[in-house]
Amino acid sequence: MQPGSDYFSLPHPIPQWPQGSGFATSRIKLGELEVCQITKFEFIWGCNLSMDDKHGVSFYKPISIPDGFFCLGHYCQSNEKPLRGFVLVAREVSTQHNSDYKPALLNPVDYSLVWISDDSSDENFDTCGYFWLPQPPEGYKALGVVTNKSEKPNLEEYHLEFIIRGLSIEECMGEAFPWVLFIAVTTGIRNGALLYKKGNSVGEAIDVEGSNLPSGGTNDGTYWIDLPCDSGRENFKRGNLESAKLYVHVKPALGGTFTDIVMWVFCPFNGPGTLKVGMMNIALSKVGQHVGDWEHFTLRISNFTGELWSVYFSQHSGGEWVEVYDLEFIEGNKAAVYSSRNGHASFPHPGNYIQGSSKLGIGVRNDADRSDFYVDSSRQYEIIAAEYLGDGVIIEPCWLQYMREWGPTIVYDSRTELDRIIRVLPPMVRYSMENMLNKLPLELYGEEGPTGPKEKNNWIGDERW
Repeated sequence: MQPGSDYFSLPHPIPQWPQGSGFATSRIKLGELEVCQITKFEFIWGCNLSMDDKHGVSFYKPISIPDGFFCLGHYCQSNEKPLRGFVLVAREVSTQHNSDYKPALLNPVDYSLVWISDDSSDENFDTCGYFWLPQPPEGYKALGVVTNKSEKPNLEEYHLEFIIRGLSIEECMGEAFPWVLFIAVTTGIRNGALLYKKGNSVGEAIDVEGSNLPSGGTNDGTYWIDLPCDSGRENFKRGNLESAKLYVHVKPALGGTFTDIVMWVFCPFNGPGTLKVGMMNIALSKVGQHVGDWEHFTLRISNFTGELWSVYFSQHSGGEWVEVYDLEFIEGNKAAVYSSRNGHASFPHPGNYIQGSSKLGIGVRNDADRSDFYVDSSRQYEIIAAEYLGDGVIIEPCWLQYMREWGPTIVYDSRTELDRIIRVLPPMVRYSMENMLNKLPLELYGEEGPTGPKEKNNWIGDERW
């Protein structure tokens, strides 16, 4: 390992997982192969290390490989972040062979030199780096190897992969549930939420479990949910942190080597936005308001070790993955998730985030800060789906099958409100302001009612990037 490049570890040791399920044992079977995760490295070579350690890249060779396993390649990462990565080593575990049998792993037949650094002409290279490509037998594929020697690598040290099959994860557990800064769906229904149908101006009270919500289909605009018309209206909008819970969807990710724990949050009401234009902050009276808001964040857990690996923070129509070393840990291995004021987008740290053009300083503010109001998601949660476990293992709630809108469609008269702002500005800046306002997010001008978790594009398959 390069001197000074300590491998990142979580703040606290992870718990001892129950034995017998294959979870967090450092090994996973993938078809004909058993793969093992290696996180111990020996530094091989780096680029631009002598000039600026933080603006280079380093290459590492896995070490402490278990007996019988073979290296499939080397690891590289930027020096700007703590060392945090892994490579897989593999061995064949298949014992039943037919007449067409081909080993899952074979030694390469030779190596070809792909690229070499020239340290004789550039002092920014630490020693010399050689990139070798193993030459595979017919029907096999190879991964690359990096060395700091001009001699070819040992043919016996590296194996080539022939086939890898998928894996179904049989158990998913985690102790990395974060604290988040909402209302249970059943509480919102209990507070008088109404189901409306197109062509009918009278709403229907929803059963507390959502059993009378239309099930299945797609969002055809026929149904939507709205606030109650009586005194329960304000109670619905405010929500209730004491009864609030997060709704958990567990699913395999990245070919079964990770587990995604998707934490869904239902917010009963989205407040008005605040517009930022340069140094100006303009509080909008109604623009941005809408009923019902589904947001989520995703914990990605390594099935090799049971560790929290990264977190996806959903932010309106997009989001971002944050590596574990960039998270804020507040209790043991529990990370903080900050929900923005009124908008409910999630962020890893307190701050003022712009939905729009952060470069120009134009957009809707998403403000997140520390608060005494929070939900401990390690305690206040309900598992609503884990399809990979099989039918009937997790009983999905009735309301999860509701594919229509959780709020009415709203069209804002935002142009009138923004024109009113422009008229009070000095004439010399009005034209520039109008051009800047044209760059604002489309959400300012109206929003359709949000759909539920199963209608989102990340419900099936891996979390979006």
